[in-house]
Amino acid sequence: MHRKTRHWIAIAAWLPGLAAAAPQVIELTQVPCQFLESENGTDHRFRSDKAADCDAINARTAAARLADAHVLRLKPGDYVFRFTNRNVPYELGFWLRGDGVLARARLPSVSGGGLTTKDYAITLKPGEYVYSCPLNPTPDYKLVVAE
Repeated sequence: MHRKTRHWIAIAAWLPGLAAAAPQVIELTQVPCQFLESENGTDHRFRSDKAADCDAINARTAAARLADAHVLRLKPGDYVFRFTNRNVPYELGFWLRGDGVLARARLPSVSGGGLTTKDYAITLKPGEYVYSCPLNPTPDYKLVVAE
């Protein structure tokens, strides 16, 4: 081992917090028209070949599903939201943003899309957020960040 490397390892051992902590990974599974974990693991087994199918399904079922949905509660910090596609035959997306117009303007946001597993990194500040998939339309699920 190089002498400078040993020197930095010794400094890091004496200064806790010098090295940045790895972000926590939040894993979410998308099936047609929903995130499984957000609905307490209940797979409603919706059938969808296109986004319009989910729009119709959500118009009929979203209010009842959200009444029983899991509110994700996290502490402020660095996170990676990782979603996995399970049986959705078209591109998926992820959009996390502040809940409401004012919160949307002042809180961080992350979004994007793809067909398979994908990661989205974000530093969350205290506040209320919502997350959804705009391509595999899902309801807006709630996320609360607080100490």
